[in-house]
Amino acid sequence: MNIEKIREDFPILERKIHGKKLVYLDNAATTQKPMQVLGAINDYYTQHNANIHRGVHTMSEEASDMYDEAHKKVGKFINARHPFEETVFVRNATEAMNLVAYGYAMHNLRPGDEILSTVMEHHANIVPWQFLKENGIVVKHVDIHDNGTLNMDDLHEKMSEKTKIVTCVHASNVVGTINPVRDIAKMAHDYGAVFVLDGAQSVPHMPVDVRRLDCDFMAFSGHKMLSSTGSGSLYAKKEMLEKMHPFLGGGDMIREVHLQESKWNSLPWKFEAGTPDIASGIALGTAVDYLKKVGMGNVRKHDVNLLRYTFDKFSELDGSVIYGPHDPEARSGLVAFNLSGIHPHDTGSILDTEYGVAVRSGHHCAQPLTERLGQIATTRASFYIYNTEEEIDIMIEGLEKVKKIFGKK
Repeated sequence: MNIEKIREDFPILERKIHGKKLVYLDNAATTQKPMQVLGAINDYYTQHNANIHRGVHTMSEEASDMYDEAHKKVGKFINARHPFEETVFVRNATEAMNLVAYGYAMHNLRPGDEILSTVMEHHANIVPWQFLKENGIVVKHVDIHDNGTLNMDDLHEKMSEKTKIVTCVHASNVVGTINPVRDIAKMAHDYGAVFVLDGAQSVPHMPVDVRRLDCDFMAFSGHKMLSSTGSGSLYAKKEMLEKMHPFLGGGDMIREVHLQESKWNSLPWKFEAGTPDIASGIALGTAVDYLKKVGMGNVRKHDVNLLRYTFDKFSELDGSVIYGPHDPEARSGLVAFNLSGIHPHDTGSILDTEYGVAVRSGHHCAQPLTERLGQIATTRASFYIYNTEEEIDIMIEGLEKVKKIFGKK
């Protein structure tokens, strides 16, 4: 990877923050967008702006073809068996999880059935399942070890014939743990359960093959992988989508509508009601093109190299602690950490105002995990393809300044 060449594609990286050149280390929240993606959005609105699947005029047909092609690109990117039919576009991973909860679980689980999740989940993979408790569904959570890895013994103990859905994050957005999801999927299927995967932090950062992982559903967000906000996807096996109920009703998800009944459209349109964010869907396809050109193996290797460098630098930073596995090969490209006696919000604020470094401070939409770690919050630095070792050096220099301001040696 030619990092300097890649950085040229991201004009925002030239921005100054409080007089300092931007160091953007908040990629787990959302990534920056390359000119190619911005250009695709501009091209759609200036050359092809029309509604899809509704018109026979030239621009409608062009927009429809571009939007449909984006589905195929995304499906092939994760190696779906049926790239087009198994790729449903949504606004984000949160909407994808809700689609599974309402479209599948609501209609297939009965009182007393169990959903097995983990304590390391993002809120998007916690709250939708809580809604089902009103229907008598039981939600259980697998614990973690103190090093941030999933307690597989606890997973085994909590699995039973009552387990109908097993769901977990592929890569944690706090401790960075990469879970053994292929093994978890096999265990779920051995018990006759469905396996739902949160791929929000894995699909942008490493090669992901849904057929190899054998997940029944996988959610991920486009805005975390160079695309615009309002873009994301739910992958689902074709047979699952065919028997699922639509989540939303209205235009484009129907084949026929009569006053007393309707017939649903073919896949994937059965789950895409109304006018979608067409530009964002096209942008997601362009983002996939960009990442394929870089090579997902290279993206993963770059993450690991930055992690290794970061761990080396933190080993010299007294009073700091990084949460999660300390093996760069066992985690995704982020580090959540704390400085002893200093609130993460103060750390993040000083890094921003004094050094132009953008990090995230808080519980990162994973409050149960933060509490399990015995913390009220952490500071998180998360990397992507345009980040450099020099930027990590700037962050470390800023953390030394934070310690000095608070009188910590």
